[in-house]
Amino acid sequence: MIVDAQGAQDRIRVATALLQAAADHGVTLAIAESLTGGQVSSSLVEVPGASRVLVGTVVAYATRIKAQLLGVDAAHLERTGPVDRDVALQMADGVRRLLGADVGLATTGVAGPGPADGHPAGTVHVAVVAPWGQRHRELHLSGDRSQIRCATVMEVCELAIGFLQKDERVPQP
Repeated sequence: MIVDAQGAQDRIRVATALLQAAADHGVTLAIAESLTGGQVSSSLVEVPGASRVLVGTVVAYATRIKAQLLGVDAAHLERTGPVDRDVALQMADGVRRLLGADVGLATTGVAGPGPADGHPAGTVHVAVVAPWGQRHRELHLSGDRSQIRCATVMEVCELAIGFLQKDERVPQP
C-alpha cells in the first residue's frame, strides 16, 4: 500500500484541529469506528498530547459488536443494517457512555471495493453525539477503499470540529 503523504498531512492537520477544539471546550472524546477500523483514533494519537482529550476507541467492525458492546438497537440493525443514520448516532452515543467521555464520534458505512448491505461503496454515515446535541452527515464518497476510509476520517473530524465550535450549548471551561 502506498501512503499518500498529502493525505497523511491533511489527516494530522484535521486531527490537531479536533483535539484543540476539544481542549478549548474542556471536553473528552471517544470514538466508535467501523469502516475506518481505527484510523480516526490513529490519526488523533499521531498528535502529541492527544491523551488530554482522547479517552479511547472501540472498533466495532462486526454488526453484532455494534449491538452487544455499543448498545445499538439490535432490532433496528436487523431492519436497516449497519449503514444507517440512526446506527451511526447510536454508535456515537454508545461509545461516549461506555468510555465515559463527553463527546462520541462514530463512523459506519461501505468502504468497498463493492457494495455491501444494499449500499454502494462510498455510502458512509458519520455522527457526533454529546448530552447537549448531536450531528450526523451522510456521505457518498468516491475512490478506492483506502481513499473512502481516509475521506471518512477527515469528514468525521470536521463534523466534530464544527459541532464543538458552533454549538453554544457546549460546556465552557
